[in-house]
Amino acid sequence: MIKKQTIIDLIEAHFEGTDKFLVDVKVLAGNKIEIYIDAPNHIAIADCVALSRHVEGSLDREKEDFELQVSSPGATESFKVLQQYLKYLGTKVKSITKEGVSYEGVLLSADQNQFIIEQTRREKKAIGKGNHTVIENITLLYNQVKETKSVLPF
Repeated sequence: MIKKQTIIDLIEAHFEGTDKFLVDVKVLAGNKIEIYIDAPNHIAIADCVALSRHVEGSLDREKEDFELQVSSPGATESFKVLQQYLKYLGTKVKSITKEGVSYEGVLLSADQNQFIIEQTRREKKAIGKGNHTVIENITLLYNQVKETKSVLPF
């Protein structure tokens, strides 16, 4: 069985000095290797091909056969690493906490421990008729969050 850390080391060496980053690696039964990569702007097919060739050329198929798939995580997948949060700063995201509370708004900031979402909602006025807009900054720790995804602007 090919070790996950071996694959991670190969990817990190390949991406050294670039803006590309590793999102996730899965080594499944039968040595099926799935690699998910991203970059601040976008990942091109050429980036996936180059990494695939690098990994494939660094592993010995004679010693151990494997299947390799390299792709971007996709727009509907949950964020897994800090770089993804940084990539989506200023855009609309949706987070669901482990308790099931949902927050949707603009991702304002992210660091090693937490991220902040600016949530806008309409509430009834305390006095008088009608509603007013309430803007609230929600700070969430990563260990409180079940998932965070980009909200596609359709």
